[in-house]
Amino acid sequence: MDLAIETIGLSKSYGEVRAVDSVNLRVQQGEVYGYLGLNGAGKTTTIRALLGMIRPSAGEARVLGQTVGPNGRGPWSKVGHLVESPAAYPELTVRENLEIARRLHSITDKDATSRVIERLGLASYAGRNAGTLSTGNLQRLGLARALLHEPQVVILDEPAKGLDPAGVVEIRELLGSLATDKGVTVFMSSHILTEVERLATRIGIIHQGRLIEELDTKKLEELRSPRLEIEVRSIEAAQGALTRAGFLVKASENTILLYEPRAVNAPDDVATVLVNAGTPPTRLAVERENLEDHFLRLTGGEE
Repeated sequence: MDLAIETIGLSKSYGEVRAVDSVNLRVQQGEVYGYLGLNGAGKTTTIRALLGMIRPSAGEARVLGQTVGPNGRGPWSKVGHLVESPAAYPELTVRENLEIARRLHSITDKDATSRVIERLGLASYAGRNAGTLSTGNLQRLGLARALLHEPQVVILDEPAKGLDPAGVVEIRELLGSLATDKGVTVFMSSHILTEVERLATRIGIIHQGRLIEELDTKKLEELRSPRLEIEVRSIEAAQGALTRAGFLVKASENTILLYEPRAVNAPDDVATVLVNAGTPPTRLAVERENLEDHFLRLTGGEE
């Protein structure tokens, strides 16, 4: 499958500060890729490099197979984006702002503006000046501009910023339907980890400028699944005993993980197997880690 987004050794420095450090991304067409990191981790810098807003110190970025470069080089007619605060003409109405965007994109279908207004729940604000909008509705206007020309790739920095809980759900469903129904690639950063977990097909975690982990659908499913965590003095002996007892064993550092329902639902039976094998557990607990727990454990949890 062709790549929608690719970075090769992407780096960006500001003086002594290495904002992005050798990041390699490969995002397939039709994916919803969640890009997570603490404040200052390098999320927005990566996105700005993907959109040609800044020039990398090293490496390169490609969008839809085209290298992003100086002088506006890139496939921008096929890309929608929203980075940081949405831009709008404050003295013009929502509809007028979108009409200007329609003309800039050379969209001849005049109904495109009305469709995107309905899609983003802006119908009751269409005649209101953009400068009077709430933060959430201004964000909706920014998203409407990003989606107006029906792009193949959408790159969004905190798309749910300023939205109320109902609005967050609406945007999640909208972005999900774009990917599922129309094959649109969505690349998004977000602080709302529960929404990313529900929406993303793959997640990348950036920390101090480096991409430290990627989670695909299978890994995300494992993360959500309850598991029996076992700590023992001898990993090898415990693994052998549990394997002979018919358990599918996964080892993580000094911990054994069992995901099977018969282990999760009957930890006493697992303990008995280990005690009879002469390697009793020092800790035995059923755990369920969500994306937020995993993220905070990886990054140290500092904000």
